[in-house]
Parts: sequence; structure tokens; C-alpha cells
Amino acid sequence: GASEIVLRACTRLVGSDGTATELDDKTRTQLLAHISAFAGRALRTFALAYKEIGDDELAACSDDEAPLENLVWIGVVGIQDPLRPGVRQAVDNCHRAGVIVRMITGDNIETARAIARDAGILTKGGQALTGPQWRKMTPEQQHAVLPRLQVMARSSPLDKQIMVERLQERGEVVAMTGDGTNDSPALKLADVGFSMGIAGTEVAKEASDIILMDDNFTSIVKALRWGRAVNDSVRKFLQFQLTVNIAAVLLTFMSAVFSADGQSALTAVQLLFLNLIMDSLAALGLATEGPTDAVLARPPLQRNSALITFEMWRMIIGQAAFQLGINLLLLNHGLDIFHLPASPHGTAVLRTMVFNAFIFLQVFNQINCRRIQPTEFNVFANIHNDTGFLLVQLFIVVAQWLIVTYGGVAFSTVPLTGAQWAGTVFIGLLSLPVGLFIRMLPDLSACFGLESANSAAQQHRPEVSTARMRMEASVKDVQYAVRFFSAIRNSQLAKQQTAADDEDRNFLGEMPQFSPRASTMPSSDATAAPTTNVSASNSWARFKRAVDKSNGSSGGSSI
Repeated sequence: GASEIVLRACTRLVGSDGTATELDDKTRTQLLAHISAFAGRALRTFALAYKEIGDDELAACSDDEAPLENLVWIGVVGIQDPLRPGVRQAVDNCHRAGVIVRMITGDNIETARAIARDAGILTKGGQALTGPQWRKMTPEQQHAVLPRLQVMARSSPLDKQIMVERLQERGEVVAMTGDGTNDSPALKLADVGFSMGIAGTEVAKEASDIILMDDNFTSIVKALRWGRAVNDSVRKFLQFQLTVNIAAVLLTFMSAVFSADGQSALTAVQLLFLNLIMDSLAALGLATEGPTDAVLARPPLQRNSALITFEMWRMIIGQAAFQLGINLLLLNHGLDIFHLPASPHGTAVLRTMVFNAFIFLQVFNQINCRRIQPTEFNVFANIHNDTGFLLVQLFIVVAQWLIVTYGGVAFSTVPLTGAQWAGTVFIGLLSLPVGLFIRMLPDLSACFGLESANSAAQQHRPEVSTARMRMEASVKDVQYAVRFFSAIRNSQLAKQQTAADDEDRNFLGEMPQFSPRASTMPSSDATAAPTTNVSASNSWARFKRAVDKSNGSSGGSSI
């Protein structure tokens, strides 16, 4: 079992000759060092030990709980479980997408740290705990450590469940992986439960929401990409359909109200074809684009974020206003613009051109709706790989040509000339520069009480990001380095000061003693005063420093 736990229960060990001897503290320390060395190399360690028991004690033991005292140590084994290819890249993609990856394992704390470091889960500044340490904490302490907690070792199934509860209490969206029956409560409690299709039990599969058929972490990243792509597809379709609905309803109403004969710009059959474009074909065109790496380059959405952002409303209203304005302009001044005769045939041609221009406005607006993020200005990005969208666009254009050319009775249209076709297509093409202009407008979401795509109401950002943890850890490293070198410098300065003080005291001890009241003039009958030879190497500065120190210690007397 677990190496350090089994070692604590051992009192003897098997020697090289096969005999059991007492396990002293020195040997126990050496064995712990071996276990830590194995664990530091990302090896999963487990110990081998045994105990001889009698028949009566054997009958009293259960199959699940063997006696865990007075064991005889045999040895420790380290097993390498290498990371699967692509796991490190998958973890990096999760971090780039704003998803925090935490590893909860039953391994030794050193083994867990090493594996998590190799996988990119344990980053600089992150914390690692053991299950017992986690369980001893109060809920407030657990909440305090959670933002930087990245690894939990020697965990129990209850630790996973508590982890999910604490994260959900903080408003986080939690996805949990598990393969065993005891992981079922945590899988059921999590917002998204991932079970293993190969190694997972049936109970775990029933409790989960998604089954990973290949038991690979990279599949979780694929699920993340597809989830975001589906959410984007729904938003694209909503933006397109609301634009068409607003423009079509207002155009039909206003043209019928302000026309002399009370006739709408679009007939009922034309509106049916427009409805086909709005619903079925638009859904197929905008929802068939597969996920790209761009969806992982932004933070996840908040749990209660609005489905339609300010940027989407801005595009919807702007495009609808442009489409309504250009079509009303054509209805009122189209005869003069296109030099059409003021006759029933000229009026029929004008209404056909209005219908054709309105359809092509939707065709090019679909291209605008391919990108809904405020920073995505290139609406043609990856369009060559979006086969479904191109086929839908081709079908709409061909169907429109057939309706205009041959559907005169049913759709109230007349054939158009090449110049008239070019004019209506050019009018529809204006939707692209108008969309670019709308994207470049300033963010006024706060003025209208709407959620911007880059606002905190839309984007969920971690309380402590990995970049911030790395920065804080780097700052601490610099502080520790400064303190270390400052301590060395202060120690050297203290040694130099001590040596200088000793030298000064020795110098003063060699000086002759003078009376403070002695006359400086020699007496005629007095004997010559004794003199002391002072070496030339003892400079005046050294003499002055020594005298100053002497004055300071003797209460201010002077020589």
C-alpha cells in the first residue's frame, strides 16, 4: 500500500540474509529518503510488508481491513506512469481558455507534485496539500486556500465531494473526472461529470454527464471546444434572425402604410422564401462551422451571462436600420436612381430589384454574423474550411436567380438585366463595410445597461490567475534573494568592523600615556621625556580614529 503509511506500521525489516531485524530510527529515515527520492522522480511508490498471524487472528480479520501494526518491511517499489502524448498541451490549452485544472489523487504528495509539474498543472506559485490537511481545515480556511490550490494528494472520495461543494459556493462551474464507484457522488454533484469509458465502472458512467471513450484528458479539451462552438452558433443565428425579423417586419409595415396603393414592398410568397432563409438555411449555414483554436483564446462565460451582448444588439439594430433605410430609399427614389420608366412594368422591375436587394443584404449579412466577438474584424476567417456555410450561400443565390428569372407568377417578379443584377448585388455587398463600421463604434454598454462581451458580467476570470501566481512567486524569489545577500553583506561588514575595532584597541595599547594637565614646554632641570617610535605606516587618519574612539569611551577627555 501507500509507502509512508505502511512504513509507520512496520517494526522490523527483512535483511539481505532473509532474516527479520529490528527497524531502528536511522533505517526508517533512510527508507523515507528513498521513498521521497522515488516520488520526486514522478514514480508511484508502494510498499511491500507482511505479518505472520495465527488462524484465530486470521478468522477475525475482514477482507477489506488487514491488521496494520507490527508489520515486517520487505521493500518499496516505484512504478512509472508516463503522461500520455498531448496532455501537457491540453493543460496549456485549458489555462489559455481560462479553465483552472486541479489534480486530486491518492498518490504520495511528492509524486503528485512531480506528475503535476510535468503535466503543467502545478505552476509556480501554486499550492499542494494532502487530504488530511484539507479535512482539518475549516470551510473559511478552505475558501482561503482554494484560489491557489492546484494539487491534492492522499485524497479520499469525500475530499473530491468537498472540493466540488466549496468551488460551487464560490460561483464556479465545476467539471469533475472519475472512474471508480466511490467517485459517483462527486460526479453527480459537479456541473459536468466526466467518467472513463475504458477504466470506469458502470456506476461512475451512470452518475456522469459525459463518457470519455478513450480515457484521455485531451478529449475534455475537445468537449470544451465543441461546447463553446455550439454556444457561438446559437448566438450567431440569433443575431442574424433578429436582424432579418426587425428589418422585414418594419419594411413590410412602413411600405404598406406610406405607399399610395397600400401595397407592401414584399409579397406573402416572397416573405415565405425569406422565412426559409431566416430559419432553416441560416441555421444550417451558421451552425455547421466547426470549432477553432480561437474559441480557446478567451475566458469562459459567466453562469448567468446574457445570451445577447451589447455588441450583438448594436449589430442587430445597426444592420436592421441600414437595410430598412436602403430599401425605403429604393422604393421612393428607385425609378430615378435606376432610370426606370414610370409605368407598371417599371414599377414591377423596381419591386423585383427591392426584393432582390433585400435577399442579398441577408446573404452578405450572414457573412457578418460568422463572427460575433468585438475583436474579430475578419469575417472571412476560415471561410474556405466552412463547407456547409458555402453550400448554403450557393443554394440561396441559385434559388434567388431561379425565382427572379422564372418565378414571375408565383413570386410576383420579372427578369432583371445584368446591370440591374449587379446593382442589387452591390447594394447587398454594402452590408459588409457597414458591419465593419458598426464593429468599430465605441463600447457604450454602460449607458444602456447591457452586458459587453468583455465585461465582468460576461467573462468569468479566476480570482487568482496562473500568471498572477507566477508573478507573485517571482517577486517573493527576488525578495528572498535580496534578504539573503543583505544578510551576507551585513555579516561581512560586522566581521570587518570587529576586526577594525580590535586593531584600533591594539594601536591605543601601544601609545604612551600623557597627563591631560602636563605642560607642553620642557623644564630646564627636568629629565628628557621618554619618547616612543611610531611606525610611518600608522597614518594620521588611523591615529585620529583611534583617539576619537578613546575620547568617546573616556567621557570626552582630550589629549
